[in-house]
Amino acid sequence: MATNPFAGDAEGRTHCALICLPFAGGGAGFYRAWRDLPEGSPAIVPVQLPGREELFVDEPFRDAVQAGAELARQVAELSRGYERFALFGHSLGAVLAYEIARNLDEAGLRRPAHLFVSGSPGPWTGRDDRATGLDDDQFLAQVEAFAGYKHEALEDPDMRELLLPLLRADVEMHENYKPVSDRPLGVPITSLRGDDDELVSREQAEQWRAATSADFELLEVTGHHMYLADDPRPLLDAVVRTLG
Repeated sequence: MATNPFAGDAEGRTHCALICLPFAGGGAGFYRAWRDLPEGSPAIVPVQLPGREELFVDEPFRDAVQAGAELARQVAELSRGYERFALFGHSLGAVLAYEIARNLDEAGLRRPAHLFVSGSPGPWTGRDDRATGLDDDQFLAQVEAFAGYKHEALEDPDMRELLLPLLRADVEMHENYKPVSDRPLGVPITSLRGDDDELVSREQAEQWRAATSADFELLEVTGHHMYLADDPRPLLDAVVRTLG
């Protein structure tokens, strides 16, 4: 039988965790739903952002730099029970994962073993077309064009009314994001994109090379921008290969 490099030891400690940050409008439930993980997968540890799911009543973040500072403390606690951990984020989540890694590094806290960023240009690349400030219909149409994905709940008028403020806050946070430092991280980075992604080009995904002084890899997996909503296995296979 093959040895699982991420299995628990005799004292019950798990060797590795993949701490996951959501995309705009998403929550921890997206990652909690992942089942039938590939052999050797690390523990999936989602980070819940304020304003959604069980934290629905909390005020959402509107500034990615501030969010990264606050979430770094949360990640430091979440990772405490693991011998090592990696960070993963898709789109907005990629920016948040990068900011968390930067804050952990600058605070002298334990670094992640690896940073996986997905469906995102490099952190210094802004977006020319914006959705912030548009009326509801125009905003949702623009967000759908950005994401290549539409949440089914937005078809329900009552759910749409509940979700719109959160989605607007996430989009504003993403569109207004400007890194406060251009110093490369000392953490290896893997940048992933769907090979049919019409929103983030291969060249944009490769911009993350400048964000690290350590190893860098660009990986293309089968699918479009939201490939991980269709099937997370290509992503998890890549994580297992990289961390194993």
